Amino acid sequence: MTHQVLLFYKYVSIQDPELLKEQLRDLAVAHSLVGRILIAEEGINGTVEGEVEQTEQFASALLSYSLFKDMNVKRSVGTGDSFPKLSVKVREEIVGTKFDKKIDPTKRTGKRLSAEELRTWYEEQRDFVVVDMRNDYEYQSGHFKDSINPGLENSRDLPKALPKLESLKDKTVLTVCTGGIRCEKMSAFLLEHGFEDVYQLENGIHSYMEKFPGKDFEGALYTFDRRKTMDFGGDRTVVGVCHLCSETTELYVNCKNDLCHLHFLACESCQSEEGTYCSESCKTKVATA
Repeated sequence: MTHQVLLFYKYVSIQDPELLKEQLRDLAVAHSLVGRILIAEEGINGTVEGEVEQTEQFASALLSYSLFKDMNVKRSVGTGDSFPKLSVKVREEIVGTKFDKKIDPTKRTGKRLSAEELRTWYEEQRDFVVVDMRNDYEYQSGHFKDSINPGLENSRDLPKALPKLESLKDKTVLTVCTGGIRCEKMSAFLLEHGFEDVYQLENGIHSYMEKFPGKDFEGALYTFDRRKTMDFGGDRTVVGVCHLCSETTELYVNCKNDLCHLHFLACESCQSEEGTYCSESCKTKVATA
């Protein structure tokens, strides 16, 4: 392994996001890293890639900040081409939920369940329900067995999806997402709306797959970079299905119709070098435009 991807986040009060932005940009540039880092008054959220030694030096420097000393930094194998450039920005939120300000994970959030505890739950066949808080297209290439997909197009859609989850209010609910950050607010949102026994998977699906490859999580984990998906080995199944022909696949494309631009699974046979359409309708619209 020559390149490595770091995934990290923390909800913590940041007094001067602009200053931190400049500091972290300089630090990332000094270590020749690419990727995305979002900073807000509520915290930090980042994914960066670089050579292994450089990423480790960056992680060490990042954790030397008193605000981030206990932050979990997840590592995975990089390609050297996972991101086109470095982007460090200040935003209103580190995840775009647009929830009411009273949804504050530093004050109230779901109980944390470790990967080891979840594995025990599966082994003991505990009575619980996994609710996947990722976007619908992420769910398609991989998910925990028997999990519920609320069909979110993005994180801010959870309020609209709430009616689908109403029947779970009296059940033990475990929210899951890639690295854990979305579940901080998503689990808090459920608690605010009457769900009584809510957990969140600590450090996300990424950490579970790393510790228990091929166990309980079916398929591959979607990534927001050029890798698109990744897995950690083990005896796993491919659950992704081509949007066009229903063959199994883990390959993603964007609809060539820019007015649609749907992100969907398409097997190699259904993909075209000239661009792939999600439907005949989209193809016809472009042809007649």
